[in-house]
Amino acid sequence: AMTERLLVRDLMSVGVATCAPDTPIIEIARLLLEKKLEAVVVLNEDGHAVGVVSQKELAQAYTRDNRQELTAEAVMRDGVPSVPPDIPLTAAAQIMQDQGLRVVYLMHHAGGITYPAAVLSYQHLLRHLAARSDEELNDLGIKAARQAPLDEFIQKRDAARKRAGFPGQE
Repeated sequence: AMTERLLVRDLMSVGVATCAPDTPIIEIARLLLEKKLEAVVVLNEDGHAVGVVSQKELAQAYTRDNRQELTAEAVMRDGVPSVPPDIPLTAAAQIMQDQGLRVVYLMHHAGGITYPAAVLSYQHLLRHLAARSDEELNDLGIKAARQAPLDEFIQKRDAARKRAGFPGQE
């Protein structure tokens, strides 16, 4: 049986695609297609999130004559739509409906900088809707997603230490 009272954090994916303000929109379009993404978050030189370029902004930019030279900064939607991690998914879905958003973010605040830590999109909601059991959702959510990248990081770090001649931490 499916657990109904899922929270945003249960489905959100950790790791958010980002770009610089001067990134050409052609590159952004390639990234979205390649990674099957809804949007990228634009970070300024301090690493602070300043806007979003989604499929919608790219479709609008497509109609412009100078689309070849347009950058993220020129087409982005100012600000980053966010939701807290501990609200029910149904509430997040309602916010997305009300505001016409296909994607929302969990923002992290550190040292005066705000950056996106995780993402929730229509894709996540559809996967939950389509899942027959909780097992099918095991690869979703912050807890699931955090495991793998950290293991990978530790493996890479240990391999690098070995190469550098540091004794392994047995």
